[in-house]
Amino acid sequence: MVLINEARRAGETVLLDQQPADPAGPERGLTLPPRRLSKFHAPEIVFGPDSLGEAAHAAVRLGARRPFIVTDPGLFEAGWPAELLRHLRQARLEPGLWLDLTPNPKDHEIEDGYQRYAATGCDVVVGIGGGSVIDAAKGVALLAANGGRILDYEGIDRMANPVPPMVMIPSTSGTGADVSQFCIVTDTQRRTKITIMGRALVPDVSIIDPRLLLTMPEWLNAATGLDALTHGIEAFVSLAHGPLTDHHALQAVSMVNANLARTMHRPTDGGARCAMAQAALEAGLAFTNAILGATHAMSHQVGGMLDLPHGVVNGVLLPHVIRFNGAVAPERFVPIAQAMGLPASRSRPLDAVAAVADQVRALGDEVGVPKGLAMLGVTAADIPRLAQLTLGDACITTNPRPASVDDVAELFEAAL
Repeated sequence: MVLINEARRAGETVLLDQQPADPAGPERGLTLPPRRLSKFHAPEIVFGPDSLGEAAHAAVRLGARRPFIVTDPGLFEAGWPAELLRHLRQARLEPGLWLDLTPNPKDHEIEDGYQRYAATGCDVVVGIGGGSVIDAAKGVALLAANGGRILDYEGIDRMANPVPPMVMIPSTSGTGADVSQFCIVTDTQRRTKITIMGRALVPDVSIIDPRLLLTMPEWLNAATGLDALTHGIEAFVSLAHGPLTDHHALQAVSMVNANLARTMHRPTDGGARCAMAQAALEAGLAFTNAILGATHAMSHQVGGMLDLPHGVVNGVLLPHVIRFNGAVAPERFVPIAQAMGLPASRSRPLDAVAAVADQVRALGDEVGVPKGLAMLGVTAADIPRLAQLTLGDACITTNPRPASVDDVAELFEAAL
């Protein structure tokens, strides 16, 4: 219960009891509706084609002299960090570069990055890449201000000191890490992923240039797009949802459903790419404030154990979790079905649940996501460990339906 309350506070959504009627109400025929107090965290956002150059201006405004650029070898080969470095140097900055990263950033990699940051006397942290790069950049910034080991900060608001300024530039359309208060790190000893949460991890500036999406591999486009869809759905049904997060969550669901497959079939379609960039942003704004649910709590364990693409695992698990949650809170899935344009949105809530789950699976089929976890290497023998670890993940605390270790194990079995 304590962790649930902490997660709710991290999402900054607090429900107040219904207020008494306005004393003037009877005369005017009005009463006050229930009041909902919300606090919404978001960075400064620069959005649009050719916005990459704005990173230099943002770094200067944040006091940079030697910005620390975090990226990975794949994106470096694509050429985007070179363009960023050129902009930074034109602004008379002296950037440092670190790209010794693998997907699903490892604890020791982040600690090595921090040592590089400290040794080179850098200041503002600039991440350019997908969710793994941005999480690693956040981890470096966290250690730069607080020291210790990255695994020491698992949980909610464990950081004592403010982190250096951060500018994030996403190269994928789905993780939302560039606007979120989350940092996901692989614990290599336990072979699982840990979740670090805190307001300090919300970047100062997010620069979203849809051009960067054009160099994504097809599998990564599919994976990150399904991650954005999962963010939207889980944020909308989360226990910590609110009116502001609901708006962004439904917008994300609608845009992913309408545009993800289009970007797969027509990769150079600029309109669809811009829509997916916006969908990822909307989903990120929703989930960083409303938190997430069982799909992410389960996915973190599978990804940590097998070093798998996070969005692919989400795509496999999400339909099963939708049905699980929809059995007790079906009404929340009606607006989701409406956002997807599904006919079932006009019928019973339970029909909407089934329709949403089926549509998620159909979209997964269209973009090439495996039908089961077994195809990704998960075995029945892994399930007890995965289920137990899931209950310790912060994301499970805001799932709309309480889940026991047996419930989670059954979900894993169904998803095999």
